[in-house]
Amino acid sequence: MTSDAIMTDPQAASANHPRLNRRTAIQAGGIGLLGLGMNHVSGLRSMAAPSELPVSQPKAVIYIFLSGGLTQQDSFDPKPDAPDNVRGEFSPIATSTPGTQVCEHLPMLAASSHQWSMVRSLTHPYNEHSIGHHVMLTGRTRTPRGFNSSAPTVNDDPSFASVVTGVVPRRNNLPPAAVLPEKLIHVSGRTIPGQFAGQMGPKFDPWFVEASQFRDTKYIHGAFPEYGFQRWEGATNPDNYRFEAPKLTLGQGVLEDRFRGRVRLMTAFDAQRRHLDRTANVAQFDQNRQEAISLLLDGGVHRALDVHAAPDAIQDRYGRNSFGWSLLMARQLVESGVSLVQVNLGNDEAWDTHEAAFRNLKNFLLPPTDRAVSALVDDLDERGMLDDVLIVMAGEFGRTPKIFTFKGAKSGLPGRDHWGAVQTVFFAGGGVQGGRVIGSSDKLGGYPKSDPQKPENMAATIYESLGLPQSIVWHDELDRPHHVYYGEPIAGLKA
Repeated sequence: MTSDAIMTDPQAASANHPRLNRRTAIQAGGIGLLGLGMNHVSGLRSMAAPSELPVSQPKAVIYIFLSGGLTQQDSFDPKPDAPDNVRGEFSPIATSTPGTQVCEHLPMLAASSHQWSMVRSLTHPYNEHSIGHHVMLTGRTRTPRGFNSSAPTVNDDPSFASVVTGVVPRRNNLPPAAVLPEKLIHVSGRTIPGQFAGQMGPKFDPWFVEASQFRDTKYIHGAFPEYGFQRWEGATNPDNYRFEAPKLTLGQGVLEDRFRGRVRLMTAFDAQRRHLDRTANVAQFDQNRQEAISLLLDGGVHRALDVHAAPDAIQDRYGRNSFGWSLLMARQLVESGVSLVQVNLGNDEAWDTHEAAFRNLKNFLLPPTDRAVSALVDDLDERGMLDDVLIVMAGEFGRTPKIFTFKGAKSGLPGRDHWGAVQTVFFAGGGVQGGRVIGSSDKLGGYPKSDPQKPENMAATIYESLGLPQSIVWHDELDRPHHVYYGEPIAGLKA
């Protein structure tokens, strides 16, 4: 198993912007000889040498993250008998599982509930977005030392994607883990913590596939270009939006034969350089460059990232929007060999329904999610992959039981506030038995009533589904071990 240093300088650069010394920068400039830009290398930094973990049958996880926090009462845990100021505007509908109901705006998932299960009792103590993200992206309830809600730090716990990057071997020339369609960056410009490697070091930052080509100072959310909205105004889509993964292609005019010639030239330069410098930085640079070369010449990688090349019927099935395309890309990536894909459904805390909650959920958030998640489950099932691919869907927390209209709401319409005490988590595939409901919330959907589960249990379920033994650890450069598991897998989900 590979090892890496824990960064301890509190003034060190954040996990997503590591410092480069002058020598490394000069070496990186040599990539230009290959016709590559630095944008091709940043996503490859996470590719460490394969670990010693034995893997038999490939397993994978798709973690769907609903940044902002899905309201449990208005989705998977309706409370039709609660008072008006708790029940909300939506009606429950029956599912294919006798006795189980969900929100009326999830009809496709309701019809397929025999293929998935849910935990209605996941709990943690935080009601603030940043620490909530950290907890639900790392599976650690604790607040790490020196936690900064405004930016990632080197003391953060590593994300699921980073742990998998560090302990799971690469397959088929692809990184072990990927995050798409974009990093979680607040409209204010702050990068939300919990997404990176933190204590593991930036070498294990996951591969971010920046496919949702939209950045703006406006609070525009949703499944672009069909379901974009502003919380207080309703339907709004960004201009000139496109969903397209960065192309790993040779530079213009660089033919493959010429490219291979440049590789040979670089190899000759390397032989001379190694006599002068045998530092770890050079070794890591060599590895990144070789991965870049290999990716450029591997057509399978390109196909996995190209959702628009999928048949029209498949794109229509998932939905021709950022939610649908993201889950389609996730399926293509796990099918190609990526072990864990985190899919951020909604930019910039899109599920933060403080105001106009029912309008925005009904018109912009629940319909594309219902379609895309249903399509993912069915598609994996039809391809014979569902037993080997676990799907998990959660946010950083749930929402308050009581509905209110906060002072200053531009829409004048009610919503729900942040609520870490309970949320519902969706599970499908990976050996999960469909039609099960684990745990329950109280009559208002405010606290666990039975079988409370922690983020550590969700994390253990993810790691177990990847075939990781509970004894597995990662080591820092001082050879100090760090546990991967901090809880037991959720009992009752699997046979």
